[in-house]
Amino acid sequence: MGRILALDVGRKRTGIAISDPLKMIANGIKTVGTAEVEAFIANYTKTENLEALVIGYPKQMNNQPSEAVKYINPLINRLKKVFPEIPIHLADERFTSVLAHRAMIEGGVKKKDRQNKALADTISAAIILQSFLDYQK
Repeated sequence: MGRILALDVGRKRTGIAISDPLKMIANGIKTVGTAEVEAFIANYTKTENLEALVIGYPKQMNNQPSEAVKYINPLINRLKKVFPEIPIHLADERFTSVLAHRAMIEGGVKKKDRQNKALADTISAAIILQSFLDYQK
């Protein structure tokens, strides 16, 4: 049984989350430089079976892709070429940053630690993945 990996792609950093083997719970695992995503996935697949990738795809309120797709689409295209056996799903990522900050506040994360953008990216990836997993049920 494979796991599902989610990416919250940013211009500089990408938050990464992974599902449990039963695909019920999303766990944020780390943030890597966006240029390092391919290497991370290649390394990860050496020891774990990936069933799918879920990539947060930013949309505007009118449901049109946002400006950020300029740097996300090239990554998606590269991942499709490098990992053709892994299906890629796009997930609406509107409001994940807001939800991530709210989760940090409710979780008791100190104000100084909430300013850590890498932590917010990892939590955003977990939110994207958990939404995807819930929708699949």
